[in-house]
Amino acid sequence: MTSTVVYKGDLRTEATHLLSNTLIETDAPLDNNGKGERFSPTDLVATALASCMCTLMGIAARTHDINIDGTHCEVEKIMVPNPRRIGEIKVNLHFPKTQSYSEKEIQILEKAALTCPVFESLHPDLKKSVSFFWPTLQDA
Repeated sequence: MTSTVVYKGDLRTEATHLLSNTLIETDAPLDNNGKGERFSPTDLVATALASCMCTLMGIAARTHDINIDGTHCEVEKIMVPNPRRIGEIKVNLHFPKTQSYSEKEIQILEKAALTCPVFESLHPDLKKSVSFFWPTLQDA
């Protein structure tokens, strides 16, 4: 078993990761009768995509001795109606301006990101818009 989830009332849940005993609380979003005081379950799906992409790039970076420390992502989840669901997830990956990357390193990292398990698990109809922002010579 991976986790347990308890409904706490008032549209809030508490998930426990069994191996580490860490907790995640969720709330329904403001646009769906909630308080929006925590990640919503659909926020977690969108955030999981970016986190998974970073993790797979981290594995590739470690294997190929590439430094991606400090890489950060901006995540946007776009909901659509009928049925209410995530219609698009936008992920912008920004790499440290203090680093430089060869074409080969860029290809390795982009392939790792775009083949992460979450990316591969999401329904093909869900639009996944991914942009990579690599440092340029002007940034150095």
